[in-house]
Amino acid sequence: MFITFEGIEGTGKTTQIKLIKAFLEGAGHTVDVTLEPGGSRIGKELRKILLNMDSTDLTGESELFLYLADRAQHVSQTIRPAIEAGKVIISDRFADSTIVYQGYGRGLDPKLLRELNDVAVSGCWPDLTILLDIDPEMGLKRAMTRNLQENKMQEEGRFEAESLEFHNRVREGYLTWAALNHERFFVVDAAQTPDEIFEQIKAKTVEVLKNR
Repeated sequence: MFITFEGIEGTGKTTQIKLIKAFLEGAGHTVDVTLEPGGSRIGKELRKILLNMDSTDLTGESELFLYLADRAQHVSQTIRPAIEAGKVIISDRFADSTIVYQGYGRGLDPKLLRELNDVAVSGCWPDLTILLDIDPEMGLKRAMTRNLQENKMQEEGRFEAESLEFHNRVREGYLTWAALNHERFFVVDAAQTPDEIFEQIKAKTVEVLKNR
């Protein structure tokens, strides 16, 4: 099974991934956790470019193709081998991030981005995508606090530095894209407590596992 977590910055994806991983392992599943960008050896190098504050001169098109390269490598080296081994693999972000951030956020064509991602993922779309939804002001405040605490503002703060208007477009893009792909998306209000969020994610994950 392949599960992805999506959402704007500061929605609590990392916390929920840890919780669902522990739950699934307790239920007897072997679970791998990965992320984008950076889920492969080459991806780790691309992550340094994509998230660093020094990369503010990246064009929307260059940003897009770097993400696609990261994803193609990620699927080939990490995701597909895990699925074929019978594992549950959970990714912090995947192809939907590119469609939403570069499409609804940057203004590129979402239909074209879907087609390009079809090439990059080579048929490997998630079984379940959890969208953690939150007001952008609240999310950005959480994300910037985290980056400051972990001393990651320079190396991973490029998207947090984008305007509030950009993050509002991304949030609306996520909700639109989730509605268009409702058969695999599950939207959760990320303003709730971590425990409340987890109970909903757990119930949905169990439901999808039973129906596979």
